[in-house]
Amino acid sequence: MTEPSTDIRHLRAGGTSLVLDCTGTALPRVLHWGADLGDLDGADLATLRRVSEPPLVSGQADVVVPLGLLAEHSAGWLGTPGLVGHRAGTDFSTAFAVFAVEDETPDEDPVVARRVVARADDATARLGLVVVVELLHAGLVRMRGQVTNLGDGVFDLAALDLALPVPTEAVEILDLTGRHLRERSPQRHAFTLGTHLRESRGARGPDASLVLAVGTPGLAWRRGEVRGVHVAWSGNTRTYAERTNLGLSLVAGGELLLPGEVRLGPDESYTGPWVYGSHGTGLDGLSGRFHRFLRGRPEHPRRPRPVTLNVWEAVYFDHDLARLTRLADVAASVGVERYVLDDGWFGSRRDDTSGLGDWVVSPEAWPHGLGPLVEHVHGLGMEFGLWFEPEMVNPDSDLYRAHPEWILAVPGRVPVPMRHQQVLDLTHAGAYAHVRDQILAVLAAYPIDYLKWDYNRDLVEPGHQPTGRAAVHEQTRALYRLLDEIRAAHPGLEIESCASGGGRVDLGILARTDRVWGSDSIDPLERQQIEAYTSLLLPPELVGSHIGSPVSHTTGRAHALDFRAATAFFSHLGIEWDLTAASPAEHDRLREWVSAHKAHRPLLHGGTVVHADYADDAIWVHGVVAPDGGEAIVTIVALATTVASPPGRLRIPGLAPDAHYRLTPLAPGDVVHGRTGHRAPPWWAEPVTLPGAVLGGVGVQAPVLNPEQAVLLHLVRV
Repeated sequence: MTEPSTDIRHLRAGGTSLVLDCTGTALPRVLHWGADLGDLDGADLATLRRVSEPPLVSGQADVVVPLGLLAEHSAGWLGTPGLVGHRAGTDFSTAFAVFAVEDETPDEDPVVARRVVARADDATARLGLVVVVELLHAGLVRMRGQVTNLGDGVFDLAALDLALPVPTEAVEILDLTGRHLRERSPQRHAFTLGTHLRESRGARGPDASLVLAVGTPGLAWRRGEVRGVHVAWSGNTRTYAERTNLGLSLVAGGELLLPGEVRLGPDESYTGPWVYGSHGTGLDGLSGRFHRFLRGRPEHPRRPRPVTLNVWEAVYFDHDLARLTRLADVAASVGVERYVLDDGWFGSRRDDTSGLGDWVVSPEAWPHGLGPLVEHVHGLGMEFGLWFEPEMVNPDSDLYRAHPEWILAVPGRVPVPMRHQQVLDLTHAGAYAHVRDQILAVLAAYPIDYLKWDYNRDLVEPGHQPTGRAAVHEQTRALYRLLDEIRAAHPGLEIESCASGGGRVDLGILARTDRVWGSDSIDPLERQQIEAYTSLLLPPELVGSHIGSPVSHTTGRAHALDFRAATAFFSHLGIEWDLTAASPAEHDRLREWVSAHKAHRPLLHGGTVVHADYADDAIWVHGVVAPDGGEAIVTIVALATTVASPPGRLRIPGLAPDAHYRLTPLAPGDVVHGRTGHRAPPWWAEPVTLPGAVLGGVGVQAPVLNPEQAVLLHLVRV
């Protein structure tokens, strides 16, 4: 063993400073996580440590209680412990002693700027611990822990959570909740003493909080000092914000382990998922670091995101070759680049009650196979995509009838049905091989470019048969292994993560897929909020957003084509509408929108995402600004009737203050409709040029929009 560390590490990258106190044998403590502190020498860091040490007060421990990256009760911390477990009822509390700290700056790593690895053990509890802390070039902090059983017998692990401290000024919590068809709904409340805990127990779910953020009072898109965490795991997770009367506050997260799910035998280890931390001025500052990280990954999609047609809301289960080829012809004529055949092509799948698990082309629906449609689509110059739901099985299926033991269940009973389906237990070698081999057989039979990978029910009583042990952790690992195998066999294949829409959105699944489906609701009014708060984690090119039919399938609302298109314009654009029933005028207008999206796609999918803070919640302003500040596209959206009419001046965020910009409405989103005729401000008819400081600090008069209308603005530096 090496000597214990006796120093303080200052990690700097992407506008972030992370100061780690690695002195002595205690687990590393964070002295600062937030804005870059600049160059600090050893004396500065030592003084920072000294001025950070709190005084002793009555009624508490006679020593300073430190908060390490892994919180420990043995140090006097009486909040939530970072590691929970036991060895047959003993070794329930840990006191890890660090024996080595490794510090490296990886050469030419496109993601990691600096890495610190702390190695510790607890001789009494007979456990080893490794904590890896990385500061990424994007300014994100990410951490993961590994615990090893160094003793005899079994150590039952219940939790391994890593924490980052937040300052006392963080007095407000913002996180996300939701439901099917209304994902990513924000909620906020005071950050008071106690624990605000968010758990996801279905291994997915629209109620899972994408990011848990804390900040100064009134935090918003462009204001407030904000910090937040995200757990990069596609199984059960937990995040929490905690404040104690010791004057310490934190945000933390990790995998939510079910009882008995991780039982470590001698020398066995458990490695938790990455826990990401971001900070910034306003929610835009926090999300911008996630976006820069994702765009900097080697696996991030580099080619333009193909405009996609998904046939689901056009034909549902009515798979008729003549109808689908006509739809492909019209799609190609309006500029679609990828055509996706959705549910209903396999087995007995004529509705949602049967066939899941039988991934063989249906001779009833497709007597000549998929070949004629695939060839027709490719002949039109479009890619071909296909829908799968590999992790699920209908009881009415050949697979279930042959292997009812291949579902996740507690022995002796079947989980409550959801969407007429059960969850296939991928930890069974036979079940895993069945799914893998059937998918690979379809991919071998047809030149398929894209998979829509759906996942439409929660994991309820997710036991492995016949043992009855909880299996979410191993199921998630099996899912990752399955995706990795399929991608390795077909390196050019793209995969979309869908889970009843936006039910599985995390950086674990995004390491293996190319986009997520934001929501099963493509009602543009609902999508405005869903996509805004999905952007806390993901840049727009990773979020599928489709132009639906005039009347929404999920809400029954009717919307004009311009509003539907303007809402989907910024994201990975798609269409989900029976275009064969649309009019020639609708085709022409849709073609204009698709053409404009393609023309501006590099900016839309490479720019910095910005949102304005406006007093009237009926008006939203958001858009993208080029990284060099040279160009921007912004939309003004009327969600409802405004308090004032006209709504007054709206500020345009994110521009370079010293640069002058030429401002014009952007066609085809330049049309202002109203019952009383044209209601645009006088400047609308002629381009205007103003400094970014004026546009961002004063703003421009907005048009008077009817509810559920949107317009686009284009700004170019001159």
